[in-house]
Amino acid sequence: MKVILVDDHPLVQEGIKSILSRSDLKVDIIGLASSAAELLELLTKKTPDIVLLDVSLPDRNGIDILHDLKKMHPDLPVLILSMHPEKRFAIRALKAGAAGYLNKRTISKELVNAISTVVKQKKRYINAEVAEELADQISGDTEELPHELLSDREYEVLTLIVGGKKVSEIAEMLSLSVQTIHTYRSRIKDKMNMKSNAELIRYAVEHQLVD
Repeated sequence: MKVILVDDHPLVQEGIKSILSRSDLKVDIIGLASSAAELLELLTKKTPDIVLLDVSLPDRNGIDILHDLKKMHPDLPVLILSMHPEKRFAIRALKAGAAGYLNKRTISKELVNAISTVVKQKKRYINAEVAEELADQISGDTEELPHELLSDREYEVLTLIVGGKKVSEIAEMLSLSVQTIHTYRSRIKDKMNMKSNAELIRYAVEHQLVD
């Protein structure tokens, strides 16, 4: 089972390699990447059975990368790994084509089963937390929240703003102009009916969109 692992934290890489080495799965990590650019370069040379992709990378957001991966390699399963709770990114990841979403806090218990489910059984891996989020959306019992009206890119910019990043920093991280980030920020405020960054931050804290 050929795996490419994408995470910018060496300790996380080592932890995942250790988990897989102790499992009954015959896993060969054929490539390690710490950025989106490194991943795309690896995929020009190697063909994995699955990609383990961190949602937070220094050059691009994992869900943003996922959109490109599904266009370039539509049959390649991608398992999203994240420090963020399921309610923050899981549904967006699945809608973008992820084969599953794992919170890094539970990765030691779930990773082997998730990879086996995705690669061997060719099914999506949906754990209890993600299933609960899906059920809430399908049931329609919960009213759509303002941040759920945002596009993936707008949501990414929102998480960076409420995480304390300056507009210039966000522009550099996303390889966009400062003016474009200002436009995104204005659009986010309009869609969410908010007037200031302070309102966005307060909302984000209330809805657990920021640590």
